[in-house]
Amino acid sequence: MAPQAAAAQRAAALRDAIRIHDRNYYVLDQPTISDAEYDALFRELQSLEREHPALVTPDSPTQRVGGAPRSEFAQVRHAVPMLSIRTETNTTAAGAELFDARIRRDLELPPDAPPVEYMAELKFDGLAISLRYEKGTLTVAATRGDGEVGEDVTRNIQTIRAIPLRLAGRHVPDLLEVRGEVYMSKKDFEALNARQEAAGFRSFINPRNTAAGAVRQLDPAITAQRPLRFFAYGIGESSGWVMPATHSGLLDALEAFGVPVNRDRRVLHGAGELVAYYDAIAARRDKLPFEIDGVVYKVNSLALQRTLGYVTREPRWAVAHKFPAQEMPTLVQAIDVQVGRTGAVTPIARLAPVFVGGANVTNATLHNEDEVRRKDVRVGDWVIVRRAGDVIPEVVRVLVERRPADAREFVMPTVCPECGSAIVRLPDEAIARCSGGLVCPAQRKQALRHFASRHALDIEGLGEKLIEQLVDAGLVGTVADLYRLRAPDLARLERMADKSAANVIEAIARSRNTTLARFIYALGIRHVGEATARDLAQHFGALAPLQAASEAELLEVRDIGPVLAESIRDFFAEGHNRQVIAALQGAGVRWDEHAPRRAGPGPLTGKTFVLTGTLPTLSRDEAKALLEEAGASVTGSVSKKTDYVVAGADAGSKLARAQELGIAILDEDGLHALLKRSHGAS
Repeated sequence: MAPQAAAAQRAAALRDAIRIHDRNYYVLDQPTISDAEYDALFRELQSLEREHPALVTPDSPTQRVGGAPRSEFAQVRHAVPMLSIRTETNTTAAGAELFDARIRRDLELPPDAPPVEYMAELKFDGLAISLRYEKGTLTVAATRGDGEVGEDVTRNIQTIRAIPLRLAGRHVPDLLEVRGEVYMSKKDFEALNARQEAAGFRSFINPRNTAAGAVRQLDPAITAQRPLRFFAYGIGESSGWVMPATHSGLLDALEAFGVPVNRDRRVLHGAGELVAYYDAIAARRDKLPFEIDGVVYKVNSLALQRTLGYVTREPRWAVAHKFPAQEMPTLVQAIDVQVGRTGAVTPIARLAPVFVGGANVTNATLHNEDEVRRKDVRVGDWVIVRRAGDVIPEVVRVLVERRPADAREFVMPTVCPECGSAIVRLPDEAIARCSGGLVCPAQRKQALRHFASRHALDIEGLGEKLIEQLVDAGLVGTVADLYRLRAPDLARLERMADKSAANVIEAIARSRNTTLARFIYALGIRHVGEATARDLAQHFGALAPLQAASEAELLEVRDIGPVLAESIRDFFAEGHNRQVIAALQGAGVRWDEHAPRRAGPGPLTGKTFVLTGTLPTLSRDEAKALLEEAGASVTGSVSKKTDYVVAGADAGSKLARAQELGIAILDEDGLHALLKRSHGAS
């Protein structure tokens, strides 16, 4: 095939593909490819038409902005077209230098001419809107549409509280078309999806599509339920006012009229300041409350903008400088599971390598089994992967239309790949977990830290850094191995002198004698805190009956419900855990095997207390122990169910919350008096 014929055939195919994707994105709000893929198709068509001018057709996507208005809305013709701006394809800081060099060349500036002044703004990821104000009153709101004709969405836009229905100030223009972006904040988007899921509806894909879909609702009442916002970035037609001489002055004027304008805009000079702005915004991108996909540079002088003019569909005086794509398509080659330090078992998609968010990505989290089912991710699927900053890459959605016939569904394993223990999932949890908490290599460091903590076996000197070294050096596999350590083993480790090593060994030896409650707590059974450990010790009196207890027997213990009973039963049912407990006993760890069983309810049984601030003589733990001995429950947060708040010095929000709810407040003297009265009454 001749080169011209091949180019014509490829251009036709590209036009058809872009039209389909335009409809999916702008009309149906159901994109089937990522922004990066779309941009690549568009740039390829532009390149072909530049090389072969005869291929340019009046209906080519390069000759218009793109996206036809929906027929359900009345059409609005833009007096000043809503044009797109060119995208800088170099997603490094060097892209700013290329733009500055092009502007200087187009303005025919000599090398020694002063730097060009620019206006730099964020590139919002939303829906472009034109707001027409006549005599200061909003009369028409329209979408971009194809750049020449958009959709009349006035009634929907009027529901967005951020958009003023009347401009502020006494001297407003006779006519002013404000151009800007409707968007949804990350926080609002997450809250909206939480409401969707709670109501049993499907989740939305991303803030941009959700905002666009909300603006195009035929029923404004639905739009009003969406938390939409707006930022202005320019104007269209205007008359009856003295227009500022610069783009920055124009945005300042819009802000003075009461129109929302983002504060991260800057007036900059020359390439160096553009580069610094790009780098600074890129570093803050993931902390911003809304989605952006780059920054925009504009020549600040409106006179110079007119001098530079336009080329085809784009102004020469502006450019969108995108950040590296945060979403890209790739292939799911396998789905494995990963065990975290707390035993959480997380499905992980193993991906064909893809460059996204500035890094090569080969793995992405699928969060949990329910999420895999909800998104219907299968081995062999093409998926959109998102990576933002330091956030773990995740699968956003499946490209179902590209699913092969042999795609395989994920099956959660029943045994831990790290230690062979059973994988369990409690009824009220989305996360499945490895039940081998005392033996699982993935949980080893976490288990050791908990076992040695102050409220467990209280091994002084065995801190996080030393535990890291012990595990990494292969000296400790389970908590039972602590009792086989010798001082020379520790002395060889980094920053461990002979004296320090001896002190740690002595602390380990002291921990051999403990209480049953502390030992139960030290085991790290999920959901078993100090209070529950004490209740278990007092109820069963020894470890053997606790290990053999059925779920029904566990439910007889105070404050233990079905979920906690199942968690305790699963822990002791795991053979690996029983082996470690036996090894601890073999290493000489002893506890009060016949702990005193609670005779009955205490005088404060059924009462809930919260401790806040610093008491004069009692520590927080001492006050808590006194209350729990009297049968009270001590919790960490104030609610309507709280009976008393014990407040000391520097009490903060908990005290304020108690006062707001009218809850009884005690100081230390009041606590002692209550305990004395309670014991006297009993």
